[in-house]
This record gives sequence, C-alpha cells and structure tokens, in this order.
Amino acid sequence: MARQTVARIINLNSMLTWHGKRLLYLLSRIVSSTKQRGLYATWIRITQELRSAAKPDEALSLLSLDTPRNAFSLPTSDAPRVSVIIPIHGKITYTLACLRSIAQHGAAARFEVIVVDDASPDDSLAALAEVTGLRVLRNVVNLGFVGSCNAGAAQARGTHLLFLNNDTQVTAGWLDRLLDCFNEEADCGIAGSRLVYPDGRLQEAGGLVYANGSAWTVGRFEKRDNPRFLHRRDVDYVSGAAMMIETALFRTIGGFDVRYAPAYCEDMDLCFAARAAGRRVVYQPESLVIHCEGISSGLDPFSGVKRYQVINRGKFAEKWSTILAHHPIPGTRVEQAIQHRAGRHILIVDALAPEPNRDSGSLRLVNIMRLLREQGWRITFMADNRRASTDEITRLGRLGVHVLCKPWAPILASWLTTNGDTLDAVMLCRHYIAEPHLPLVRRLAPNATVLFDTVDLHFLREQRAANHSGKAALARQARASRERELGLIAAADVTFVVSPVEHAMLQELVPGARVQLLSNVHEVYGRSRAFDGRHGLVFVGGFGHTPNMDAAHWLVDEILPRVQSVRPDIPLHLIGDMPANERHTLARPGVTIHGRVDDLMPWMRDCRIAVAPLRYGAGVKGKVNMSMSHGLPVIATPMAAEGMWLTDGRDVLLASDADEFASAILRLHDDEALWLALSDGGLANVSAHFSFDAARETLRRSLS
Repeated sequence: MARQTVARIINLNSMLTWHGKRLLYLLSRIVSSTKQRGLYATWIRITQELRSAAKPDEALSLLSLDTPRNAFSLPTSDAPRVSVIIPIHGKITYTLACLRSIAQHGAAARFEVIVVDDASPDDSLAALAEVTGLRVLRNVVNLGFVGSCNAGAAQARGTHLLFLNNDTQVTAGWLDRLLDCFNEEADCGIAGSRLVYPDGRLQEAGGLVYANGSAWTVGRFEKRDNPRFLHRRDVDYVSGAAMMIETALFRTIGGFDVRYAPAYCEDMDLCFAARAAGRRVVYQPESLVIHCEGISSGLDPFSGVKRYQVINRGKFAEKWSTILAHHPIPGTRVEQAIQHRAGRHILIVDALAPEPNRDSGSLRLVNIMRLLREQGWRITFMADNRRASTDEITRLGRLGVHVLCKPWAPILASWLTTNGDTLDAVMLCRHYIAEPHLPLVRRLAPNATVLFDTVDLHFLREQRAANHSGKAALARQARASRERELGLIAAADVTFVVSPVEHAMLQELVPGARVQLLSNVHEVYGRSRAFDGRHGLVFVGGFGHTPNMDAAHWLVDEILPRVQSVRPDIPLHLIGDMPANERHTLARPGVTIHGRVDDLMPWMRDCRIAVAPLRYGAGVKGKVNMSMSHGLPVIATPMAAEGMWLTDGRDVLLASDADEFASAILRLHDDEALWLALSDGGLANVSAHFSFDAARETLRRSLS
C-alpha cells in the first residue's frame, strides 16, 4: 500500500512546480519512513526539513562565495600521505570557497589536492588555473560522481584518499583527525567526518542502514555539540562528502562500484565492501566539515542526478541482501538501531570527569576505558555532578565514550529508567559515589553486573591520617567509613582495589566478596634524557588530596632545608593544583611552584629525581608509577611505595624521616651509576606490574 501511494505521488511530478514536488516528496516520506523508523522520529525529521533555512552560524567562520577570484596557493606536497579528491561539475564559486578553506586550515600531514573537472559547463578550468599547488584532471565526457572519484583515485599518490565534495568547507583538524583513526583504531578502513549545515545544525554523524536497505542519517538537524554525537563509533556508513579510506583498500575493493553511476549509494556500498574485507568504518566527530547539501546534485528527488537516489537504493539492497538480513528491521527505534554494531554496554559513574593531568585516579580510569573499548564494550560515562567541559567530552569521545552531562542528559535515575535494560555492567567509582547509586542500579538495571571500584580504600586512608594526626574525630570518621565501605564491597558483584595490601586485607575482612586487583595502568615511555642532562627535584601532587598537601609541606619545611644546607643549587619543582594561600606559604628560594600543567614531560625529561614524601595514605601512588615509566628515579617513603613490589636500592630509594630523605637526595643526585640502576629498575617494575596486559586480564576475568 505504501509503495502504491508513493508511486501515485511520483506520477504527479510533471504537473507540479518544484515546491509542490518537494512537499509531495516529504509526504511520501511520511508514508514510507514511518514504517521504517516510527512516526515520532519521522515527523520530527520532516518538520525540520520544512523549516526555513537559518542564517549561517558565525562561529563556523564560513568563507564568502563572493570573494574576488584572486590567485592563491594550497600548502600541498609532492610526496603526500593523503590525496584529497574533489569531483566538480560547475559551481565554481563553491569549489573555490572549498579550496580557500583548505588553504586557510592546511594540515600537519602532507597532502595533495586533486580536482576532477567532470566536463563543467562554466569557467571552472580557467578559475582553477589561478590556484597553485593544485592538480586538475579533466574528464572529456561527464562521468558523474562515481566515475570522477575513481578517476581521481587512479592518479592519487597518497597512502590515503580523502573524498571531499566541492560544496564543503573544512575546519581546523579536518584531515589530521581523520588520519588519527587509522593510527589509533584497530582495523580502521574508512573514517568519516561530522558534517554540519552552514547554519550550524548537525547534518550527519554517520549513517544507519536498515534491513531493507533504507538509510537514516544519524543526528540530522540536531545540535552539533550534543555529546551524543561527539564520540567515535563504528557506523554502517559515512558520507562520501568527507570520507577517508586507505588507498590500497580502495583499489583492492575496486573503487566505487560503477553500478551506482552517476551517483548515490556508492558511499554506502564502499563502506559495506570495506567491512566485507575485514575493516571497520569509523565516525570521527573531531573532523568537522561544513556541507552545503544539495548544491552538487540539487534537492529535487524526481529529476537530474537526484533521481538515482531511489533507483540505486534498490541496487544496493539487492547486492547486500545477505548482510542486510542481520541489520535492524524497519520500525526499530533509531536510538536502539544505531547501536546494532556496538558490543556490551557499560555505564561508569565517578565523582568528576577524568582529567589524566589532574590525578592518578583519572589516568587509571581513562586507561581502563581504553581497555574496555579494546575488548568491544560500548562505554557511557557520567560524572556525579553531571558536568563535563568541552575538552573532557572531546578527550573521552576520542576513546569512544559517550559522556552524559548537563544540559544534554537527565539525572542518573531518569537515564536509567530509559536505558537501564541496555546495560550489561555498571562501574561505580569511590565509596561515596557507589553508596547512593548502587540500590538505584540494582532496581533499574537488574541485569547489569555491578562493579565497585574503590580507587583506594577510603577508610584505610582516613585511619592512617588519624594515626598520623592523633585526632579522635578522624578516627571516628574512619570507623564509619569502614562500615559503609565494607558493606558496599559485600553488596557489589565485583570490587576492584589497586594494591595487593588492600586485596589481602579485604580477603580477611570480607571473605565472601569477589575482590580483584586492578592497579594503576601506565604506558612505559622510557628515558628521554641521560643523567648529565638533568638537574633538580620534582614533586607531583594536587592539594585536593590531603596526603599530598602534608607531603609538600614536609618536603619544603623539613627535607629541602637539609638538602640546601649542603647543595643550595638543587632546585625543587612543585606540580599540581594548589590554592593561592598554599602557594604563598610554600614560596621560598629554590622552590618553583608550577600548579597544574598540561604535560608532565618537560619535568620527567629534565629533572634528576622524583620525590614522594607521603606520610599517610592508601592505594598505589600514581606519581611513583608515572615517574618510573619515564625512567626517572624515585625517592619515597615506605608509605608511598606500599603495594608496588619495590625493593630499596634496586628500583627505589626508601627514606622514613627528613634526615634519611635529604641524605638519599644528596646521594642520588650525584651518583650516576646508582641513578642508572634505579632508572632501569623502575622501568622494569612498571612493565612487570602496572602494564596494560595485567589490567586487561583482570577486566576480562571480571566481566566474562
């Protein structure tokens, strides 16, 4: 019935103006699309398409089409890594704007630009002759989009091809971020950009294909900065308007299938062919491209090249019928259908969005997320305060993590009410986050394995702080925390601890609990500079963690004066969040306070010793792991070295009081042989006990 209705509408084509055709086309989509995606989703999409076009979004800095045709140059290379292929058929003003945007933003990777002129009826060739750094190919006869792209690819010199429509304008990172996918995503064969309209609305965040071959452009007309569309993910296809593919893969596949000439469905087909060859198709939101949709082929679905959209859909469905049989059936809710390629789903809740440069817990969590994604998990993250900065959303999105935050996502209870049945696991980090949320998770996500990540045992840290300070109030607080924390451990399906000391303690205190050792996870960077090129001390620790505050004061007030009495030339660098009043208190000659830094590498490279004078705490100290992973020797208290399989004199120097600490600093700072032995020992320790391999196995075992 739906097909007959659509056919009757199409038969009216010759009797109507373009606007009438457009309206009837949208009506036909209501009839056919409602059965595919549901009435609500279809109605929203139709009303958005009927909405008058808004003015260009000034934040996108769209280049004017009225720019005088002055000569300009592209920053291209004769030895490109990427070949950018732009097929054109007239519309020279759009082509020049596209090329100017490339000239403006460039790329870190070497690239060439090939424009394939498909027998343009205007003065395109003459205008392109004024652009230096450009390769222009000319089709004697019109070959259409498919033929032109294949012709350009045949002449490409890069290891990767980037197909780009001429009615696009690129933004910063357009090319390099696509290339990142091939460097960072295993088996990536194709990567596609986030496409937006000139008015700033989202045009496409990857595509979905239903079992009957019909397609749905994900995110169309939504807000482009909604975190739902800001994480990498595997998709059914990406648009040929901005698509990168390995040259070798493109040629192995045979290029764009000519059965779709002149255009339409060839990009979907190429993505399906890449997957059939064992490769992934990845949506990359960090590559943002503005696309003036319809300029190349028009918007009239009943005439010109656009009419092939319907014709080629049938060819596509026939070619890939066996594969499509495993796709979502028409009528599947869009939000459910777009996850059909995703693996098991885990929700992670922590106090704050992780920032690896802020604290070791954040670094550990980010690396756990990396391992979970590697194992095929779909990851959703929510901070307990539901806040996340643009940088945090982008950083996690790079790992494929969907961030739930204000104003885009509701409170956890509301989100779980809608999505709880999709969850296979929930990880609650820190006891004060797990305590209020664990009952909620059990009720609204009953099928999910509940993981309690202690990060460190809070009650143990409080107990040790009470012992150090002698304060009775702290001791009472520690006893209350212990009761709550042990209760959570008993209630959770799996509990993670970072230290073998804590693991052994919990086996005794909660013998029936399933406790797993999931310690810090670090890459091993190695030494970047020899002994002679280094000088001074570094302490890393934010003052949001009271053991760090105590350690910094002890270091500056008692240890450093003993060092400076012998060697006043040895400087100390303090790194980490620090309130203004603390900066003032700790400021003195020989001490440089840097605060939080974006990159620790300059101090890991240039300092001779890392110090960890912690007098109380719990867990495993990320500052020690981090320094050792860079081959930077560490002097630590026994408390700071706890649970790390370290031996004094082999991979660390241990000191219990200020005199011992100062003596160890003076000894190590001038002993190259000892320095080198500790550097090698520290690197070996991180490789043996804090590697990705060890954490990978723990996660696999806990979630199997």
